[in-house]
Amino acid sequence: MKDTPINHDIVSRHIADSKIRNIGQASIREVKRLINGIENETGEKFVRMEMGVPGLPATEIGIQAEIDALRRGVAAIYPDIEGTPVLKKEAARFVKLFLDIDVDAANCIPTVGSMQGGFAAFLTFSKIYKEKDTTLFIDPGFPVHHQQHRVLGQKFESFDVYDYRGEKLRAKLESYFSKGNIHSVLYSNPNNPSWICFTDTELRIIGELATKYNVIIIEDLAYFAMDFRKDYSKPGVPPFQPTVAKYTDNYVMLISSSKAFSYAGQRIGMMIVSNKLFNTKSSDLLQYYTTDNVGRALIYGTVYALSAGVTHSTQYALAAMFKAANDGTLNFVEIVREYGKKAKIMKKMFTDNGFKIVYDKDEDEPIADGFYFTFGYPGFTGEELLEEMLYYGISAIALSITGSERIEGIRACVSLVKRDQFPVLESRLKIFHEQHPY
Repeated sequence: MKDTPINHDIVSRHIADSKIRNIGQASIREVKRLINGIENETGEKFVRMEMGVPGLPATEIGIQAEIDALRRGVAAIYPDIEGTPVLKKEAARFVKLFLDIDVDAANCIPTVGSMQGGFAAFLTFSKIYKEKDTTLFIDPGFPVHHQQHRVLGQKFESFDVYDYRGEKLRAKLESYFSKGNIHSVLYSNPNNPSWICFTDTELRIIGELATKYNVIIIEDLAYFAMDFRKDYSKPGVPPFQPTVAKYTDNYVMLISSSKAFSYAGQRIGMMIVSNKLFNTKSSDLLQYYTTDNVGRALIYGTVYALSAGVTHSTQYALAAMFKAANDGTLNFVEIVREYGKKAKIMKKMFTDNGFKIVYDKDEDEPIADGFYFTFGYPGFTGEELLEEMLYYGISAIALSITGSERIEGIRACVSLVKRDQFPVLESRLKIFHEQHPY
């Protein structure tokens, strides 16, 4: 029995009592609950890296705008299902100024976070053409998107992009698209959990094939402008946040307020639909909706069925944050750059103590320092490593639940790790390395 930083018997008992058959396969929320129990009994604080939640205060501009809206009485009024005009206007400006993409304000739709946006997209896009009934995930990815498909009973396929970077991606995607059953593709960029960032070469390949095979690209930009290797913080000035929208007009972008503006608790994001896709018509939609128009089916059919609008006051909050960013009075990128600074320090602690970074390159360039990083340790699978590290007071999630084929890996989120915890983290990693020599 090792003398571990967290009492071995207590951790083992909580694992047994959790009734989780395989800790490595547990959901993020299950891991969180397990660790809460261990912390409560031992009084020892874990280095918490399992939850991908903001670790910075919410943007004050949003808070104040929401308070002002509530005082104006919006709480008593249903919001328009397509979104308040001021939010739609500022969202379209934001897309132009930070991505250099033109889109009509009418096509900028608020959703209850990007998760609802994805859910609405899956529901709608699977019904546009009856022969196209399958989503393709470019993984690794956010586990809940797979879960949404299982709940809906919808078909999906996926592959780990690790071995298909650069030009290799073309043949891999075409092997799926050529079957004719793929209605849409989802990926995140920067990526949760691996923090890979697609290059312009890769985005061009995805866009060209989307146009060729009439496949919709759902681009999840939850970590907007957070590839800190380039400065995407200046509105209307290159470089711009990379996007597939440069290479196809068959796209939807999901823009979240949760990380870029630390506004996760108020649950609002934007679904940005290309002008072409929004106005696409298909008679197959009439089996489920009262319209053959994709945009109208999406808003008045699917989004309306999921919620009678996004919380009224939060729409004014996001509009104010977008406006401040658009006007250049809020540099939201500089604020969240703290995540990259912490990641650089933490990654070195891991590699100095025998750990390896699993997803380590974007083609031939070292991966950025950001909100997440992935690590492994020789002799362990990711699932085994996740459970073993609980005894050392370090939590994360196994990559196996994200669609990754890198079975040796774990995803760490830096956001909730405070700088004053760095000495504790370093000490625990050192003990782990000493007790697991190789």
